[in-house]
Amino acid sequence: MLCFETCSVDAEPAARLLQAMREEIAALYEGLDLDGARMPKAGPVEMGPPGGTFIVGFDDEGAAVCCGGVKRLSGDACEIKRMFVVEAARGRGLARELLVELERRARELGYGVVRLDTGPRQPRSQRMYERAGYVAIENFNGNPMASYFGEKRLR
Repeated sequence: MLCFETCSVDAEPAARLLQAMREEIAALYEGLDLDGARMPKAGPVEMGPPGGTFIVGFDDEGAAVCCGGVKRLSGDACEIKRMFVVEAARGRGLARELLVELERRARELGYGVVRLDTGPRQPRSQRMYERAGYVAIENFNGNPMASYFGEKRLR
């Protein structure tokens, strides 16, 4: 079971986890820069108060093993961004636990709808989202690399 703490995306250990995620995505998608001009924004402003949040998950030994955030979209909709689990901790259901916590935090922030996306080289992520109740929708955020866009009602 993970212990989750709120953390700014530019503070440790979130910054280290996000750098590892950027490196993994760049390798998976041939040099893709998640912070590039054509990509949806997901920095400290977007994933900070009052409309957003960013969390880090710690394992039983106190190691930071995952992270993710919530970003305001419009109305009562938000987007889950920057979900990442370190490679050494994968295969234990931590991504699912992280997703549940992000949805809980989105509810606490007052959102009734949560959206997310993932790319064509991440089929396991898409399957996890579909199993968690996300349904495919049209491209809602202009992400040029994503191939799956999902939505889930929180209430």
